Amino acid sequence: MTQPNAVLTLRTERLALASKPFAARGATVPRCPRCQIAVEHCCCAWARPGQSHLRFCLLMHHKEPMKPTNTGRLIAEILPDTAAFCWDRTEPDPALLTLLADPQYQPMIVFPGQYSTPERVHETIDAPKGKTPLLILLDGTWKQARRMFQSDYLAGLPVLSITPEALSRYKLRSAAHDHQLATAEVAAQVLAIGGDQRNAQVLDAFFQVFSQRYYAGKRQLPVTADTEPFAYLENLVD
Repeated sequence: MTQPNAVLTLRTERLALASKPFAARGATVPRCPRCQIAVEHCCCAWARPGQSHLRFCLLMHHKEPMKPTNTGRLIAEILPDTAAFCWDRTEPDPALLTLLADPQYQPMIVFPGQYSTPERVHETIDAPKGKTPLLILLDGTWKQARRMFQSDYLAGLPVLSITPEALSRYKLRSAAHDHQLATAEVAAQVLAIGGDQRNAQVLDAFFQVFSQRYYAGKRQLPVTADTEPFAYLENLVD
């Protein structure tokens, strides 16, 4: 049985509310309904769902679930307990507020520390004993993410600041700065920081497959098995 994907659920909800068909660039391409890549380049077979001692919550600009290039969907594919909500500045989803207030979780916003007050910033994932770290990823353009970060209901939460170790490999969408990472790349770094090396590498490999196959589908190029990043996964440590 295929596991649910919170981002795909949001996409379905947005489509149901739309007053006209979704008609962004590439909307006429026959796509896999799950990975949103051109059907003949589908990457779903490469998904490796797992479990982690960390949990992610995607707070998404309302356009993001509709974009086939969105990589937040990949996080929810690898870690099915990932939550996803559309962002609203003044009227947040009540279910989001309930999740943030749940005593079993310690929420942390993943965002560059220089945009926060020093007392909120952490370089490691800190959670009281018995609480599960809940990592909040702001999914949108850089301009949108900065607005989302300023939401009143996020103001008191600690901030996990990460520094990209390499330039982003994600070339399907433009970034304001070369060091900006795709949402899935950020999640992979967070997993590594939190000590979940296996899921970090699985997500990173799945991200590479997605990027490669999306580009190939867009350019109508062949993809051969010997180019797949998953070739090294047999050597992963548990």
